[in-house]
Amino acid sequence: MDQQLINLVNKLQDVFASIGVSNNIDLPQITVIGSQSSGKSSVLENIVGRDFLPRGTGIVTRRPLVLQLINRPATSKPNGNAEKPEEAMSKVQLNENNPDEWGEFLHLPGQKFHDFHAIRDEIVRDTEKMTGKNAGISPNPINLRIFSPNVLTLTLVDLPGLTKVPVGDQPRDIEKQIRDMLLRFISKPNAIILAVTAANTDLANSDGLKMAREVDPEGTRTIGVLTKVDLMDQGTDVVDILAGRVIPLRLGYVPVVNRGQRDIDQSKSISSALENERKFFENHPSYAGKAQYCGTPWLARKLNIILMHHIRNTLPDIKARISQQLAKYQTELASLGGALGETNPGSLVLSTITEFCAEFRSSIDGNTNDLSLNELSGGARISFVFHELYNNGVKSIDPFDQVKDGDIRTILYNSSGSTPSLFVGTTAFEVIVKQQIRRLEEPSLRCCALVYDELIRILGHLLSKTACYVNTTHPDFIGGHRAMALVTDRINANKPPEKPVDPKKMPVNALNNGKDLDADFKKDEQSFFGSFFAKDKQPKKRTVAMEAPPAVIKPVASLNEREIMETDVIKLLIQSYFSVVKREMIDMVPKAITYNLVNFAKENLQRELLENLYKPEVLDELLKESPDIVARRRECVKMVGALNSAEAIVAAV
Repeated sequence: MDQQLINLVNKLQDVFASIGVSNNIDLPQITVIGSQSSGKSSVLENIVGRDFLPRGTGIVTRRPLVLQLINRPATSKPNGNAEKPEEAMSKVQLNENNPDEWGEFLHLPGQKFHDFHAIRDEIVRDTEKMTGKNAGISPNPINLRIFSPNVLTLTLVDLPGLTKVPVGDQPRDIEKQIRDMLLRFISKPNAIILAVTAANTDLANSDGLKMAREVDPEGTRTIGVLTKVDLMDQGTDVVDILAGRVIPLRLGYVPVVNRGQRDIDQSKSISSALENERKFFENHPSYAGKAQYCGTPWLARKLNIILMHHIRNTLPDIKARISQQLAKYQTELASLGGALGETNPGSLVLSTITEFCAEFRSSIDGNTNDLSLNELSGGARISFVFHELYNNGVKSIDPFDQVKDGDIRTILYNSSGSTPSLFVGTTAFEVIVKQQIRRLEEPSLRCCALVYDELIRILGHLLSKTACYVNTTHPDFIGGHRAMALVTDRINANKPPEKPVDPKKMPVNALNNGKDLDADFKKDEQSFFGSFFAKDKQPKKRTVAMEAPPAVIKPVASLNEREIMETDVIKLLIQSYFSVVKREMIDMVPKAITYNLVNFAKENLQRELLENLYKPEVLDELLKESPDIVARRRECVKMVGALNSAEAIVAAV
């Protein structure tokens, strides 16, 4: 299970490395740092048990090397017992080619390197391909996987060695470049820092430990490796350092003995070097009692244990971060046009139109999965316009807030023409009610405009006018006779009760209010238009010639009893009919808008878009994009693919 955890991280590293895009997933890994002369390369070669890293002066490691060591059992011995890695390392001449050991580069899939010298040459070749031959550096890693029965499953990231002064044609700011690169790797919280320091120098001046302390001041994720212990002055040792009395590290220190430059020049095998290392610690008086905790085999075992525990502890966070990043990149990819942005232009436009129209219809019908919990949206807003705004707007219109009783009286007289009417005329009623119905046009058009605002991006259809036919046969309309009866009852209810009079005792000409055929005209009787003039105006004598009527004749006196009755009848008729019209408008206008505007848009939007956009001559213009957007979308496509693969990998654990 522990080896599977390390293999899982290896797969994740391969997934993200293969896309060539930097990711924000902080994978657990052991990063190796140290100065150029600290012996980093020798430590790694001793752990692998092979000579495979480039050698030379100056900066040799110029790109991060992600070294994935995978333990693969060797061919079983005749008795069927397999050797342990440390046993095999001491018995096999590891400089020779071994069919059970090989390396594979991620950038050369399927190609196996059994010759480890060829691995070294490929590292140099791929480095120079990326950085040139001028000793420049690059943050793009080389991924190397080594299968061997002589290694413990482990993943290490070898970083360029720290340098102070540029040499030869190195860039002038080479120190800053290397430092920035190292900080990018070791600053991640899930990175275990393997700080390599030469034991024959002052530990306080260690470049590796100094940089590690910048990002890990408590020393909780830093492990120290002390090289060149055999080159220390006589009588000195690293016991105080190992005991944590100098610069304490929670993960401790491991002393090792590497091959010297003479040993390398003389092609001394690593197996011999490991044997000499073991003898050195077992025979040295300062380390003999703890020899089992010294040397390269213990370092490899310790790193294996640390990495496995670290992966186990960080795996839940890795899963969460992968899901979080996947959602983030999917959202960004959708905002950039989605993965279809890289397909055929015609297919993209067709797919976009189809998807857009489907979402438009779903939004109006309320079938979308993206329903808001905080506010109305889509079709609900149109419903709010109909049933709240328009409904309340129509109901709030009072037919008599702009028509006074005097106005009704004037219309009554005007509608009767030259012959005074004996009954309440329908002409006056129709004139007034049509004027009031015309006031419903404005809220109806406003309702249409508000609905149009919800569909403004896709439609341009407006309802221009509303019909104004007066239908007096509506069952809810009270009618003239009923109105007259109601008004009469209302007037009579307001009159004081009259005392009964004996007709025999009534004076002459009292019948018919003095208007009988035999009755004399009362001198103070007002004419038919009497209310249009002031009461105190003296009537003209009949013998005086009649004057021309004024240019403008307006009523100035209060309404008489007849006019009050006729006005109330008209008002009651208008009120009744206007209520009928308002109910009809509240019912019919939303239906008309829905049928002629909303449903029309739903049914014809896709056809209109296809006719206007799905044309060869406009496709190129429609899909013209900034190169930055194209590049970013391709990165997002790669990241989404990688994160989907990563999610499948971690889900299997």
